[in-house]
Amino acid sequence: MTKAMRKLLGRFGGDRRGVSAVEFALLAPLMITMYVGCAEVSDAVSADRKVSLTAAALANLSSQVTTISTTDMTNILDASSAIIAPYSTGQLTVTLSCISIDANSRATVSWSVTRGGTARSGTITIPAALAVPNSQLLFGEASYQYTPTIGYTVTGTMNLSDHMYMSPRITAPTYNNTACT
Repeated sequence: MTKAMRKLLGRFGGDRRGVSAVEFALLAPLMITMYVGCAEVSDAVSADRKVSLTAAALANLSSQVTTISTTDMTNILDASSAIIAPYSTGQLTVTLSCISIDANSRATVSWSVTRGGTARSGTITIPAALAVPNSQLLFGEASYQYTPTIGYTVTGTMNLSDHMYMSPRITAPTYNNTACT
């Protein structure tokens, strides 16, 4: 019986017909996980890039005018928010503020408008390189609550955010009869 068993095991050990099926069974879960992970990461990077573009568009659109009416502000916020597509705008928060910098380089918010967030007020800290005395800046902020399609159990919801400072092109815009001075 031992000799027969040894012969059977020897034949089984020498048989190479199922090697590729075993290798596939071992590597397939790893390869599928890597593929899905790469797709999730690229989707998150795409969403983060759209948040950056939204903040830039918000500051850029408002820097091109001298007076912003309520209707104009709605259009600026709508146009900036549209950049986030195909992602839902329900998780998007945008804020536009006009910052006045006095002779002592102290920055204060002259006016602020938001959609889905909290408007800014009072003094604000800005980078030292941008604190030019007796000037104004437009400050666009965007944040997005991104939930991965499959990886939400691992990461949960991620807060993607960006901001942009921009100098007015002509003069600081007046919004709703409030000058940015």
